[in-house]
Amino acid sequence: MSRKKLQRFKENEDNRNVVQPGKEIFEKIKGQWNSVQFENNHPIVVELACGRGEFTVGLARQYPDKNFIGVDIKGSRIWKGSTIAITEGLNNVAFLRTQIQLLDKFFDHGEISELWITFPDPFPRDGDEKRRLTSPRFLDMYKPLIKADGIVHFKTDNTGLFDYTLDVVKQRGDCEIILHTHNFYASPWKEEHHGIQTKYEKLFSEKGEKIKYLKFRFK
Repeated sequence: MSRKKLQRFKENEDNRNVVQPGKEIFEKIKGQWNSVQFENNHPIVVELACGRGEFTVGLARQYPDKNFIGVDIKGSRIWKGSTIAITEGLNNVAFLRTQIQLLDKFFDHGEISELWITFPDPFPRDGDEKRRLTSPRFLDMYKPLIKADGIVHFKTDNTGLFDYTLDVVKQRGDCEIILHTHNFYASPWKEEHHGIQTKYEKLFSEKGEKIKYLKFRFK
């Protein structure tokens, strides 16, 4: 392991906005994000597979009246967003280091107001369907964690994954699609995202890929 990574891991241990194994809060945070981590009652917005946290931090800048949590398993990636948030004094940002399939171990029923799924691995092979973050398996896990009428946002460059997700959501009897588009940056909703882009969104957009966006809620 490189010296740079070791240094980042050490800083994650010290950074209060990183919740990860080895910290006492890691085992106790479920149902306690508002009271223990943020010390307020603002709505909680979670981004899955947040990577370096560009989107999590970007949203936090725009909405100081909401709390934002980026979830990723890679500590060296989380370090980037964590450090930026601390430098800018963004106290409404936190990062959770865990695998996404364990999300229900860290959030109580109805604790999340909005969920963002941004540019996840498409897992294109049929045998990998259960690994897709928008598969029925994952949607079943998210549903009880999200407040009644809470919003789920999904963005991807991958047409196959987007069409698959759209079909899954349409076929469920417990989901209501609010809007969807196969070309987000040509849509009337692009201004709602304030120009905030993840690393991969920017990369794909520069290559001419159309960004797809779906917004829905669980009934």
